Amino acid sequence: MKAALQPHTNKSKWSQNSASQTAWLRLITSLGGGLLLGALSLSAHAGSLISHTEYLEYELPQKIEEKCAARDNCPEIEVKYLKTNHPWINKLTNERINHLVVNSKPTESAPITKKSSPADVKAAIDGFVNSQFADLPEDSVFVYNLMVTPEYLGHVNDFELFEISSYVYTGGAHGMPYSEYLVFDQQSKKQIQLADMLQPNKKPRFKALAYDAYKNWVKTVDEDVASYEKSWPFTLSDNVTMTDKGVDIRYQHYSISPYAYGMPVLSIPYEKLGGIIKPRFIPK
Repeated sequence: MKAALQPHTNKSKWSQNSASQTAWLRLITSLGGGLLLGALSLSAHAGSLISHTEYLEYELPQKIEEKCAARDNCPEIEVKYLKTNHPWINKLTNERINHLVVNSKPTESAPITKKSSPADVKAAIDGFVNSQFADLPEDSVFVYNLMVTPEYLGHVNDFELFEISSYVYTGGAHGMPYSEYLVFDQQSKKQIQLADMLQPNKKPRFKALAYDAYKNWVKTVDEDVASYEKSWPFTLSDNVTMTDKGVDIRYQHYSISPYAYGMPVLSIPYEKLGGIIKPRFIPK
């Protein structure tokens, strides 16, 4: 039995809203005897980036398959890897995907200290699916779910923008989504972090702008900002990306808000970032 044969078709809000700005086309392609493996994305960038995703081929261990097939509660595994015409982008993105698969508790933007081999990934998924039957009663109707998938968001100047989304469900009231931005510099062939975007000694000013954006966001969910902040204080996340309008900062569940409020995104427009971020990060 092969897991994860259904395509994941969710699109990020930004990629939906900014398609006309980034002028990239998404073409649907059928691969592997009709199996939909992903979407081709063509950027208007001079060195057009072509991107699609491919599923990890994974089969449930035989003993697990025998149990779950009889009960109709097989764990759902959906892990996809990035395939573009830029091997260095594939390498960095897919190493991060492996890291998220192998580590059950992802740490936001945590550095990868050990590269995970295909054997490590398989062992981690085997452990995940086995835990469903070790942790839950035999008559449980819960189905464990593990999803990790990359998505191309577009480009700004020489920067190609991606997002990795993951979801882990191991019973209970809800699962745990996770989202991480990746920004790649076509000039240096490196991944860009917030520190690379900021001009020297400008992090305090950037943090102040992020705090203003935080207070504006709080006003959309609570009338009393001061009271809200006592329970969910502001912190600066380095999980950032660029859009056609400004810099977005993504927060995970429970970082600055209750689970029910989702994963907040704080936006800082470019007109406020002059002299704070380096000029090459502002759209031309």
